[in-house]
Amino acid sequence: MSTPSLSTLPVRRLTPRDLTACADLSENRGWPREEHKWGLLLSAGTGHGIDDPEGGLVSACVVTSYGPYERPELAAIGMVLVAERHARQGVGRRLMRHVIDAAGSTPLTLHATEYGRPLYEEFGFKTTGRAEMLRGHFRPSGPAPTVPTRPATAEDLQALLRLDGEVFGTDRTAMITRLPAFADQLRVAEDGGEIIGYAAAWPSMDTHVVGPLIARDTETAKALVADLAAHTDRPLRTDIDVRHEQLLAWLKPQGLESWGFNSVMVYGIPDLPGDWTRRFAPLTVAAG
Repeated sequence: MSTPSLSTLPVRRLTPRDLTACADLSENRGWPREEHKWGLLLSAGTGHGIDDPEGGLVSACVVTSYGPYERPELAAIGMVLVAERHARQGVGRRLMRHVIDAAGSTPLTLHATEYGRPLYEEFGFKTTGRAEMLRGHFRPSGPAPTVPTRPATAEDLQALLRLDGEVFGTDRTAMITRLPAFADQLRVAEDGGEIIGYAAAWPSMDTHVVGPLIARDTETAKALVADLAAHTDRPLRTDIDVRHEQLLAWLKPQGLESWGFNSVMVYGIPDLPGDWTRRFAPLTVAAG
């Protein structure tokens, strides 16, 4: 029996039951399996995939929508993957076209590698910023940050949602309410009883990813990172908006090294909403 053409294979909705197949696809492309992250994305977002007639997935991606359920105000595209043996055959382009058409008038955003950016530019995505990936064991150096932080509690959730919505620019309740179960640590910074920042550290293979990182100012961001680092033996990984030069200049002497850059791209809007001056790092580049 002949194998169906890639162009005739349907795009279908992925569910949490597809988690293993998605992790297999990540591994196939040399990415970490990151089943923990896939589980979050497939439960909080919408997965799209193409089944391989010989088993597994030809391609996959996840779209995470924010704002009112009936009329999302922003959607983030992430984990765009094509199996190695089907690469360079137009599959990624076909999947992106499906996702863009399905989004309708909803503005889109994504983080792109240098390899993937030309494809997104073909569809009209524009680069509006850059994020620098840092990784390494945090080793305190120099004066310690002075802003006090503490573990978040259930009573903090509503304040966190208000702060996150203000800084991110739209409602992320479906994602943020999953953070306490998803992350190994969730900390808040306070000033006079008011929460002025928060950050999470969640497990990814042998590292802890710091994100989201939202803070009133650089000193608050430093304190959150330092206190998260003090409670883990793993290397840290994070993606910092390159406009936060002071934080980047502080993190590198603390042992975190640059591992590359991603382009922050948007479609259908001139720039991301919210307040970038308080948005230091995304939850994950796959979901914003």
